[in-house]
Amino acid sequence: MSIEQRLGVNIDHVATLRNARGGAYPDPLRAALLAQAAGADGITAHLREDRRHIRDADIDALMGALRIPLNFEMAATAEMQAIALRHKPHAVCLVPEKRAERTTEGGLDVAAEQDRLRDFIAPLAEAGCRVSLFVAADERQLQASAQVGAAVVELHTGAYCDLHAEGNHPAAKAELARITRSAQVAFELGLEVHAGHGLSYETVAPIAALLEVAELNIGHFLIGESVFLGLGPAIAEMRRLMQNARQ
Repeated sequence: MSIEQRLGVNIDHVATLRNARGGAYPDPLRAALLAQAAGADGITAHLREDRRHIRDADIDALMGALRIPLNFEMAATAEMQAIALRHKPHAVCLVPEKRAERTTEGGLDVAAEQDRLRDFIAPLAEAGCRVSLFVAADERQLQASAQVGAAVVELHTGAYCDLHAEGNHPAAKAELARITRSAQVAFELGLEVHAGHGLSYETVAPIAALLEVAELNIGHFLIGESVFLGLGPAIAEMRRLMQNARQ
């Protein structure tokens, strides 16, 4: 098995910086175009219900200007479904949202919401969007994801990255084993496998090495590293590490 691995660049935190001052700079669209020029395979943007970073006008601008696919992250709400159906982005990734969280804290509980999510996904898929579900490395959630009609699952790598950062290497190794097994199970179920959340230069290689994983979506670390390196070089280094992990 040989799957060419893609890199999606999440630009949410460019919008976080912009919104901190309440002005127009830095522009998330400019970051997306720089990422596109640097070799990103796609752009991820999460339009949260509270609009704390990406705004509706950002989605309008991205859809109008990008030559690479937009992965539109959103909660499974009627408002977001209507926005996605209006724009028809290449991909829609459904994620859980809590107003109090700083960033997405966990995966969707697909198993508990199969009927609702099946009905929610159907019109998006009919409109031509590849629907992805952001889930924990849990076989029950993967089985449910296949049953509700998702084309893709994105495995939540946040716990693995957090444990690594804490220096809890035995627990990080155990979480990596769960992610590895989940990637295999998802692939066997016919789902395309993506992964993301919290990945950095230190943690990306073991995830990139998983042959079932077709795409990594990375944002916060790349935007932070771009302060020191520039966005293009930061992306180039991430791609180098991903490619080396496959050799």
